[in-house]
Amino acid sequence: MDKEYKKFEWEDLGNIVAGREHLGEEMPVIVYRLFEFTTKDILSKHFGHDKAKELIRECGFLAGTEFYLNVLNKNHEDLSFEVFVSILQKALKDFKIGILKVESADLSKKKIMLTVAEDIDCSGMPLGDEAVCNYDEGFIAGILHEYSGVSWDVTEIDCWATGDRVCRFRIIGKD
Repeated sequence: MDKEYKKFEWEDLGNIVAGREHLGEEMPVIVYRLFEFTTKDILSKHFGHDKAKELIRECGFLAGTEFYLNVLNKNHEDLSFEVFVSILQKALKDFKIGILKVESADLSKKKIMLTVAEDIDCSGMPLGDEAVCNYDEGFIAGILHEYSGVSWDVTEIDCWATGDRVCRFRIIGKD
């Protein structure tokens, strides 16, 4: 019999500083990627490649939501988009997730184009035939949803894994 479902809570992450007294909070990117890509492999094996990407994107959305609520939104209400982006850029760099740049943003049309350089998910990967940053798509969508209250379609259109030097995301608000 399966254990009863327990919804994720930020506190489930624990006290990493206390628990890793000698090793600290950081770990090599390869360990993160090992987890992410083996998870995607097993999900693909059991549910198919498209469903695996959808589930990884959904995981990213939950993580982005929680990241916004617990890291970005501390004592910040009614931020302009420019101030929000500045806070997000600093957090992504501080957490060593990547270096964010907004290439264009027209919030009245709900269109944003941004890049992430040195992306934790793919920078330095060998070339392949598809973009791999599905988790990032969900992560960005979750953050933007919490910030704006709007649902967003986030699609990676350029990726290191397909030969680009940055990950580029086209972001369109849903009506």
